[in-house]
Amino acid sequence: FRTKDIPCDVLYFDIHYMEKYKVFTWDKKHFPNPEKTLKKLKQKGFQSVVILDPGIKKEKDYLPYEDGLKNNIFVKYPDGELYEGGVWPGICHFPDFTNPKARVWWGDYFEELIKIGLTGFWNDMNEPAVWGKDFPDITEFDYDNHPTTHRKAHNIYGMQMARATNEGAKKFAPNLRPFVLTRAGFSGIQRYAAVWTGDNVSEDRNMLNDVRLLNSMGLSGLAFSGADVGGFVGECTKEVFNKWIAIGAFSPFFRCHTMINSRDAEPWSFGEETEEIARNYIKLRYKLLPYLYSTFFEATQNGMPIQRSLAFYYPFDEKIYQGNYQNQYFFGQSLLVCAVSSEREIHKLYLPKGNWFDLFNDTMYEGEQEIFMEVKNDKLPIFVKGGQLLITHNAISNTSQKPSKTLEVHIYHGKNIDNQAFVYYEDDGLTTNHEEKEFYRRYFWYDDENKSIEIGEVEGNYSTHFETMRIFWHGFEENKSKEILDYNFVLPISNFDPWEYPEDLSKTIKNLPYQDVILKSEKMTIAFASI
Repeated sequence: FRTKDIPCDVLYFDIHYMEKYKVFTWDKKHFPNPEKTLKKLKQKGFQSVVILDPGIKKEKDYLPYEDGLKNNIFVKYPDGELYEGGVWPGICHFPDFTNPKARVWWGDYFEELIKIGLTGFWNDMNEPAVWGKDFPDITEFDYDNHPTTHRKAHNIYGMQMARATNEGAKKFAPNLRPFVLTRAGFSGIQRYAAVWTGDNVSEDRNMLNDVRLLNSMGLSGLAFSGADVGGFVGECTKEVFNKWIAIGAFSPFFRCHTMINSRDAEPWSFGEETEEIARNYIKLRYKLLPYLYSTFFEATQNGMPIQRSLAFYYPFDEKIYQGNYQNQYFFGQSLLVCAVSSEREIHKLYLPKGNWFDLFNDTMYEGEQEIFMEVKNDKLPIFVKGGQLLITHNAISNTSQKPSKTLEVHIYHGKNIDNQAFVYYEDDGLTTNHEEKEFYRRYFWYDDENKSIEIGEVEGNYSTHFETMRIFWHGFEENKSKEILDYNFVLPISNFDPWEYPEDLSKTIKNLPYQDVILKSEKMTIAFASI
């Protein structure tokens, strides 16, 4: 990633890092000193996440097994016999995560994991899954001191495992925010973990199914969710991966992942063209981090989805409920993403009420209309809503790298129909200090009538990284005149990534005015016409 100039923050360790797939172990041949390995990765800007499955191998002298027996935390039949099921390590017992004692037992194993430098944990197989059969309904669970059977406990098992993981990580790193990813969950899982859609299939149809699934998950309270880019099962094609990596860059949780003995899911596995496409979209996501991080903050405050169904903003527009438009969604409050099939180049899209700017070339479209768009191999239709804004910074290789001191604010001409302000948010990104008001928060509101942007006073005690703002005015070209002498100009396409080269540049690329402003803590109003 570093030598190929592709931004990346996290490496995931799947089951093969373990000794014979036994949880809380490391394969000594490949990882003789995991602490040293993790330290080297962190020095290069990579965080590390390991997979942790619930099955505890039935094996003498294996500490988690012996310790689990001693603490009486495994699931049993009514007659007291321990339940056994086969999973990756072989025959296993399963912790009863509905038992507070078992959750503490599980969490105590995180002391060593935190100590060696792990920062994230990935819970899989936690429905719970066993090979070739269902978990028996008659098995018994503590259910937080309200004994019941698996018939009732099944749905919350995965969530309680994620809870135990979350609480264990917090116990041994109390000032750090834990990252937990889970396959299974239940209502309320968002308190403990992000969720991914499980073992999807490497095909076009499944890619689009995942888009609709993430839209629905957002409406169900699961803001931090995503799908395995490229698909998990099967052989992904270059064409599908090109589209999927672009869609994935505009989803809340973003990673590539595939099964063993299939085509690798790293961007360079599909040739130079795909590598370049992936590099551009991943860099674009990293440029959008101020916008995205602020959107995540919004989700923590009021449960707003990050990936939002069109029904969220346009519930009475009948068009959005047509099947071919349900692959469209909002990414935050400003971006309209149109996920499209890789199997053809001409697509019909629907733009709701308002006006919309093509993110890549600033072409403006009126809303409440269907449009046909040629979508080539390297393109994904993405539009910015008029009257809204995007906040960006320059591209970085990982989030431990500091961007430049200039915060970029892109304002898009149009009526702010819902009178929405954008709440910009910043903190240290790692610790829980934000709970003690160590954050930087302020609102940005565009007033179309006066063609100005209002920036509220700073809230919180955190010092922003940024010193200046560069404000770009999109769609304001009709206001230009010789009397306005202090404008600076750039090509709008250069604000993002120049992978589209229209044949007639005069139709799509225009001079774009921008203004540099010192970032002050008090309320600020900046008008287009007064520059």
